[in-house]
Amino acid sequence: MRKLEVCFVGIGSIAKRHIRNLKRICNNRNILLEIDAVRRNKFAEEDADLGIRTVYTDYRNIDREYDVIFVTNPTELHIQTLDEMKPYGKHFFLEKPITSITNVDRAERIQLKYGSTYYVACPLRYNAVIQYIKDNIDLQDVISVRSISSSYLPDWRPGVDYRKTYSAKKELGGGVSIDLIHEWDYLTYLFGFPDEVQCIMGKKSNLEVNCEDIAIYIGEYKEKTVELHLDYFGKQTIREIMLFTNHDTIVGDIAHNMIHFLKTGETIEFQESRDDFQIRELEHFLDIISGNKINDSDINHAIKVLKLTQGE
Repeated sequence: MRKLEVCFVGIGSIAKRHIRNLKRICNNRNILLEIDAVRRNKFAEEDADLGIRTVYTDYRNIDREYDVIFVTNPTELHIQTLDEMKPYGKHFFLEKPITSITNVDRAERIQLKYGSTYYVACPLRYNAVIQYIKDNIDLQDVISVRSISSSYLPDWRPGVDYRKTYSAKKELGGGVSIDLIHEWDYLTYLFGFPDEVQCIMGKKSNLEVNCEDIAIYIGEYKEKTVELHLDYFGKQTIREIMLFTNHDTIVGDIAHNMIHFLKTGETIEFQESRDDFQIRELEHFLDIISGNKINDSDINHAIKVLKLTQGE
């Protein structure tokens, strides 16, 4: 691969991060990167440094097939966009989650193009803490798992009214159960899917949202149990996975890039930014479309994880 032509549908914050990281990867790999976009507004002064070659306000004006279409618009539009953009891309990278809960049936029925890769983002898998656990801990020795993601929604996007974001609106794909789908994704990445799952979710805080702000799960596996807590109202961010094994209790502090072995007292620290693990995911995706790795986060898997967030 010496040239990569990509088109982004939607240029929000995550798309800008992907563009910045793609440039870095392609520069390191000696790949010529050419970027186009589909967006409502043809020009945006603040986006001048993104290096976008052509901006389409109507996808029907596209007259080429791109190597990759990045679907980075709002969640509830993902499947419609994928259907519309199918003729214009060889491979597809979809932001998570694959769709909103109300569109699951449509996602299951979508006709995919033969020979194309459809990859659904799951960047937290590539966080140094999760990668260390995957590669260095004997997961067969794990008896019980406790995972939590707790943070305060109004602090997520500084300068933006949280009440106007998709996170606050069920109809736009908001609610902790799917907004924080990362947790179930990395848990299935580490341990596979549970045999059964029970969940409680609802709106408990005084946040002005019309969706659930807390979701609690218990997953049953043959050899272990998994507890998962997700919320929008934790005033101090906590994001960690705790592994109870036959020999130690291991805390993977994802928020602070650290692993603590409570019995032995050992601590491992990782020097890592968000871009680091998102770059690893993009590198993995490029290896998939180059035929060097298998697609381990396809649409079927993403739908299965999405259903799991609803206790199915």
